[in-house]
Order: sequence, then structure tokens, then C-alpha cells
Amino acid sequence: MEQGVIRAPDFPDGMEWFNTGRPLKLAELRGKIVILDFWTACCVNCLHVLADLRRLEEKYPRELVVIGVHSAKFTAEREGEYIRRAILRLGIGHPVVNDRDLAVWDAYTVHAWPTLVLVDPAGRIVGALSGEGIYDTFDRLIGEIIAALDPKGLIDRNSLALRPEREGVPESHLSFPGKVHAHEPSGRIFIADTNNHRIVIAGLADGRIRQIIGGGLEGFADGSFSEAAFSQPQGMASDGQFLYVADTGNHTIRRIDLDAKTVRTIAGTGKQARDFNRYGEAAKTPLNSPWDLVLHEGTLYIAMAGAHQLWRMDLESDQIRPHAGTVREGRLDGPLMRADFAQPSGLATDGRLLYIADSENSSIRAAAIDPKGEVETLAGGELFDFGDADGIGLAARFQHPLGVAYHEGMLYIADTYNNKIRRLDLADCSVTTFAGTGEAGLLDGAGAEARFSGPSGIAAAGGKLIVADTDNHAIRRIDLATRQTETITLS
Repeated sequence: MEQGVIRAPDFPDGMEWFNTGRPLKLAELRGKIVILDFWTACCVNCLHVLADLRRLEEKYPRELVVIGVHSAKFTAEREGEYIRRAILRLGIGHPVVNDRDLAVWDAYTVHAWPTLVLVDPAGRIVGALSGEGIYDTFDRLIGEIIAALDPKGLIDRNSLALRPEREGVPESHLSFPGKVHAHEPSGRIFIADTNNHRIVIAGLADGRIRQIIGGGLEGFADGSFSEAAFSQPQGMASDGQFLYVADTGNHTIRRIDLDAKTVRTIAGTGKQARDFNRYGEAAKTPLNSPWDLVLHEGTLYIAMAGAHQLWRMDLESDQIRPHAGTVREGRLDGPLMRADFAQPSGLATDGRLLYIADSENSSIRAAAIDPKGEVETLAGGELFDFGDADGIGLAARFQHPLGVAYHEGMLYIADTYNNKIRRLDLADCSVTTFAGTGEAGLLDGAGAEARFSGPSGIAAAGGKLIVADTDNHAIRRIDLATRQTETITLS
């Protein structure tokens, strides 16, 4: 923690604010302890910090004001409507300002996401801290400030009138569904109803809801379908009897017995991993934001977004370990355990290779299933090289893709921030736009006529693509032959 007595720069006029109903100024927050959270919605480390901030807000509800300074990395993240949806998706209740031009970022000389700046009740910078695991340090400092200033009457405990973005938002059956899994033999679609903290099972052909797993409230509990609780579930894989779920918010893998109608935790402890060299018995090994799963010959492969790695779990021995990735964030090809990833968030396989939507690199990668194999970048850019362009291999550009599906020599990609579905031909690594105009919206139609909004999950079955159209709270179906998109009515 860097100490100092520098006065905190105030927010420029004309900035866009959320969760407030009006612009805020630090000058009007004298008497409050303020944390400025410099974040961007694509960053998994920023998402992890939100849990610590909620704990601090709950402990100091009248003394502390948290202000999120959204300083975008990707072009799509600069738009106000995107930030509003991210606030709703992430359940953020504190004020957020759109620092689209990085004016506040520059004024505070911030260099990394996330960075948190502590401002005392007199408007002076106490210190700044970058990275995760900030709770203990900030808790201690806030306690010291209150102890020093409260006897002097310098702590303001009056409530700050806010207007949350969630007010007036209409309810929908799904809430930001993150991933889908299609199981053609049983004719079922499994939907990670992420912000409702549950799994929805529907008919592949008719969209009729067959079962709901989880009570809809965030938690961590095994048991029957009605007793079980999840937290922000994402990717899934199944063998017919069992459905495996990346329970991202709980940092666990859950196994659902579809016949016995029970849920059991098979990997992870419920706590986020801090030691990346710890592995072995799956139930005793902490995980770090598992985001997607694929099952192949008794092995469950895991896109471990928070650790920038791929992991694998032997379902017979219940042993788990890293499969690829050094834990460094970046794009580096080569032998599996020497390669670098950046928040891998989507997985698919053809039985020989794992295909990865490497979201922060805005690229599509391939990793050998053979532990002696290598990682190769098939298409796209790297950490700060993104866009929206068709082309061959490394000439193509994506923007934070979160989902990938394999079908008959093709990869279909949920190009999330470009609001498109892209296709990569594995024969020559050519990338083309398969569906979507690129403009956010909800519109059915053929090919480039359709509109999506932040599609994050994708699966292939029965000559169709099934898409989790996350920000539209919808499930879409695309005919692979005609490229016709339609919205599935869940009934």
C-alpha cells in the first residue's frame, strides 16, 4: 500500500453515472470514506474484487461509499448501455461512473485492472492497491480512519440517496444465461440461468421446460433439485446420466445425477484458489473461476478462467490437476505447461484437440488432449489486439469471445462483444461471420439480418446451433444449413 497525503482529484463534469440518478462529486462526500474501484467488466480479477467490496459495504454501511470507475479495455465496454447491463449482470449496487476516455484513470495514474484507491473523509488519498485479495488491508485501514476521526465528529453517517439501475427492470424467465449445453441423444438443452443461480432443462425440439435445478437464490448447497443452490453457474458437459456444471461463483464443479435428481460437489472447496500449485484430490483442491467444461473419455476438461489455465479431472480417480497454462496472463504458444492464456472461457473438442475461446486475448486457441502436446493459436489477436474482421488465421479479429462449439470440421464462436456468431474453418483457419449484424439487439432472421446482444454460450446439435444470447436473456437457435436465426420460446 502506497502512503501519501495527495488530495484526490474530483470527477470531471459531464460524465455518465449509474446507480445514482445524478452525477457525484468527491467534494460532496466529505465525511465519508471512499473507495474508488478502477475496473472493467471483462476482467475476471475485477469480478473477484466485487465480493470483497460487498463485504466492506456490509461492514461499514454508513461510513463507506464505494464508487466503481469503469475504465474500459474493449471498445464495446465504453458504451453506457453495455455498462448498465454489466451492472445488472454482476449485481453491483454502488455508484459507477463511465470513464470511457480514461480521464479519471489518468488523473489517478492507474496502470492496471483492478486498482483500488482509498480516500479519507477529508478528500485525501490514503493509498492504492492493485490486484485481488484486498479485504484485510482495506478493512484495517477503514477501521483505523474511523477510530481516529470519529471522536472528532468527522465521520458522516448520513445515508447517500441512490437510484439503483435494477429499479424498474422488467422480470424475464431467464436472467443473463451464460452457457448452453445440447445433448442430442436425449433431446435436451441444458441452460445455465446464470443470474437466477439455477440450471434449466428444456426440450431441444420444442423448448418445453422439463426441470429446474436450484431454487433460484444464490448459495452453495448439495441435495435434491429443490434443495441445491448455485452461484453464477456457467459451462456444462454431460454423458446422459450426469450433468457436470462449472459453478463459477462458488469456484466448484458440481455433478447432477439426472436420474436420482440430486446435486453433489465433486471438485473445489467453495473458496477461490490462491495457491496455483495445489492440486490432487478434487474435493480438497480449491479452484479459481471455472468457466466452461468439456467431457472426453472419462476426463473432464475445465477452462479455469481465473487462473488463466486449462485443468483436467479424471472422473474415475477424482484426481484434478492443470492441463495447460503457466498462470501468466498472455498469449504464448508451445508445450502445454509452458503456454500462456488470458481468461479462457469457452471449450469444445473434436476428440483430439481442445478448442478454446481465449477471451482476454480475443483469440481462438487449440490445445492437445495428449499431455505431451502443444498449444497453438488458430485465429485472432492478443491482449490488446482485438476488433471485428474476417480473415485467415491471425489476420482475423474478435472482441472478447466467450463461447466455442465444434461441428463437422468447423468451429462456431460466440464473438461476445461483437454481438456476432463467427465460423472458423479448421481446414484453412479462415474466419467468416455466420450470423449477426454486429449491432446489439434481439431480431430473428437469416445470416447477417439477425441481431444478438452479448452472446456468451454456444452448442451444436441436430443441425442447429443453440446460443445463449446473454444480454437478451434469451436462447436462440440457428439452422446450420439456412443460417436462419429464431428465438426459442421456453414454455
